[in-house]
Amino acid sequence: MAIGMNSQSGQAGCHDRSLKKCNSIQHDVIVIGGGSAGYAAARAAHEDGADVAIVDPGPLGGLCILRGCMPSKTILRSAEIAALMRRSKEFGLSPVDIKAELAAIVERKDRLVHEFARDRIEQLRDPSHMLYETTARFISPQTIQVGDHLLTARAFIIATGSVPRLVTVPGLDDVGCLTSDELLDIRDQPNSLLILGGGPVALELGQFFSRIGTKVCLIQRGLRLLSHLDEEVGSTLEEELRAEGVEVFTGATLRKVDRHHGLKSVQFSHRGQDRTVSCEEILAAFGRRSNIDGLNLDAANVTIHEGRISVDSRMRTSQPHIFAVGDVSNLIDTTHIAIQQGELAAHNACHLEDSSKQYQYDDRLETKVVFTDPQVAVVGLSEQACRMHDIPFLTGAYPFADHGKAMCLGSTRGFAKLLASPRTGKLLGAQIVGPQAGELIHELIAVMYYHGTVFDLVRYPHYHPTLAEIVTYPAESLMKQIRLS
Repeated sequence: MAIGMNSQSGQAGCHDRSLKKCNSIQHDVIVIGGGSAGYAAARAAHEDGADVAIVDPGPLGGLCILRGCMPSKTILRSAEIAALMRRSKEFGLSPVDIKAELAAIVERKDRLVHEFARDRIEQLRDPSHMLYETTARFISPQTIQVGDHLLTARAFIIATGSVPRLVTVPGLDDVGCLTSDELLDIRDQPNSLLILGGGPVALELGQFFSRIGTKVCLIQRGLRLLSHLDEEVGSTLEEELRAEGVEVFTGATLRKVDRHHGLKSVQFSHRGQDRTVSCEEILAAFGRRSNIDGLNLDAANVTIHEGRISVDSRMRTSQPHIFAVGDVSNLIDTTHIAIQQGELAAHNACHLEDSSKQYQYDDRLETKVVFTDPQVAVVGLSEQACRMHDIPFLTGAYPFADHGKAMCLGSTRGFAKLLASPRTGKLLGAQIVGPQAGELIHELIAVMYYHGTVFDLVRYPHYHPTLAEIVTYPAESLMKQIRLS
């Protein structure tokens, strides 16, 4: 645990055995958690002139670097290359016999993660703020216990991230399963893998293992994959996974898990029939939950709803001087939004006394990307959301199967869909399922940031032939619909 002289209190860390006798150390802002959201908050608060402390027990780096975005996207690249090389004959090249070496893929991932984490650790240990490498526990709304020390602050920012969620399934604990955190580190490739879940993590890792030669089966309780998105998004991806040999069961009800002939067996109901699937390994991909165990939030009088910390548009919890950002809160759990929330909370934490100077979180540009093949990228409102909130909208879509550049690339699965205001043509949202969707969505984010319209998308030039020009076709369709209405 690193503890040094504090600029405000002028006291070094206290080593008294009794916390009651220990003089507390004062900071302006204390950030609990040093991941993407936490570090962004600490940096922004320091730039605003605050005396800042970060509390993180380690391993330092945060979820995105250690167990999320970077490691998963690193291994997915290996599978993408393998899948493309297997199609060599389609592109007029001699067939290639591809054999994946999972241990080598994981070693490459570990090297890159080490590099990413090293940079973040240097940032966390920068002398511009204090770093306490231990756990934090609230004693009161104004005080936390950090090891043998008490820390007080004018404001706290909770950024402790998330951990894999486990759902009770009879027999699963006895048989054993892997979480996504654990699956990223295995070096012995299983011959078969059964995945419980149909969200982004389940689909990304499922396709990865299928493409390197593991027999994969997906069992999803919801009626479709990616059930939080519009129907055609999940159905398009399901078609591709099935075409690649992944077995998919949606609308399933899990019954129990046991062992049979040395394999792990999952019994479930699907479309009125009882079924059993056996495999070497099971991935429990039920999503993630807030990492709040041990924080003692009851002592801080912080409200928790359905396992997540409730926050308002200023990222404030039920205690106006305690903020929560990133996965730990009840808002969207993506890294770039977590960083934005961290910076926003830091600003507000430095302006507690004047609410007129505080910023509010704007969810208008919320973006999600699923790094499957085809990729899925969405921004803004969906058809589901528009109907739920009675927002008038028009839609226009265009398939990659009829798009020149996609045909040249041999990547024709998917579509680009736009949602616009029937009156003004203002872009309300967009969904892209297809090649490089995660890159293509940024043009639409930029247009929406400036409150642009489908007319704007048609007016400014798009180079030909590019994948990006596909957005002009649904924009033209919407433009015609608006002019005719």
